[in-house]
Amino acid sequence: MAAIGNRGTVVEAAAFNVEEDVNRLRGAMKGAGTDEAAVIEVLARRTIAQRQRIKEAYKLTVGKDLADDLQGELTGNIEKVVLGLLMIAPKYDAYELRTAIKGSGTEEAALIDILASRTNAEIRAITEVYMKEHGKSLEDDVEADTSGMFQRVLVSLLTAGRDESNTVNEAQAVQDAKDIYEAGEACWGTDEVKFLTVLCVRNRNHLLRVFEEYQKISGRDIEDSIKREMSGSLEDVFLAIVKCLRNKPAFFAERLYKSMKGLGTTDSILIRIMVARAEIDMLDIKTEFSKAYGKTLHSFINGDASGDYRKILLELCGE
Repeated sequence: MAAIGNRGTVVEAAAFNVEEDVNRLRGAMKGAGTDEAAVIEVLARRTIAQRQRIKEAYKLTVGKDLADDLQGELTGNIEKVVLGLLMIAPKYDAYELRTAIKGSGTEEAALIDILASRTNAEIRAITEVYMKEHGKSLEDDVEADTSGMFQRVLVSLLTAGRDESNTVNEAQAVQDAKDIYEAGEACWGTDEVKFLTVLCVRNRNHLLRVFEEYQKISGRDIEDSIKREMSGSLEDVFLAIVKCLRNKPAFFAERLYKSMKGLGTTDSILIRIMVARAEIDMLDIKTEFSKAYGKTLHSFINGDASGDYRKILLELCGE
């Protein structure tokens, strides 16, 4: 029942007693009002695997679904966090993608954040869960909801076909850099398909080499060229791919920062990253956050959220 990663703030609770946890949660929901502190203490300090055990034991002893009961007790953002914590990782990602797609308009940020950052195995698991939960293919839903080159990039990412070896082909890296340069900076207009072919297919080590070569050929960083050559969601997805390849925790740190800076908070992004990365790489995200912004993630959340919502996010963030 260990954590799904080894750089998370949420780690396996040592003295885990599933019956005790079930009783505490039952007690927290008894009578008028809810003891949110007890809910936070139990669920934010257990791994996903431990929470699955709690869900099973709750259903066995109470004859009801824990998520349903908590949904009836909680509201607003804390409800969203708690329900997210109760899901296994691919189910949570599939749920977030479904939420982003259904209804009027599309939350492109969710599609980009998830699909640009997950491994092939993670994407395959997400597409399987999505089909099981919704009876539809995720690819079909994405195609119905997006268009143009942005759609093509997402569909490419959904195939989960990126080379995940560590091999760098020097001659190919030079050629890839030239191809991207000639498809963008060196010509009038942009041939986005060339960018897709290189950025969505090649392995990480190879692409880091391509980016070095690109800098030499063009005199610009690949991110700058993407900003100059593209716009809107297409620019966002290509930038996310490059940033995740270079440094995934730094990508998430930037997303968290942007979700909280200025007036108002983009809670959907803040919740999604805090829930999804808590037991994978939150320690590294916190380090990158402090490095980039000179303040801790903890202090940002503390100043931005309030009440029980703030408490649960700070638990997931850790000191």
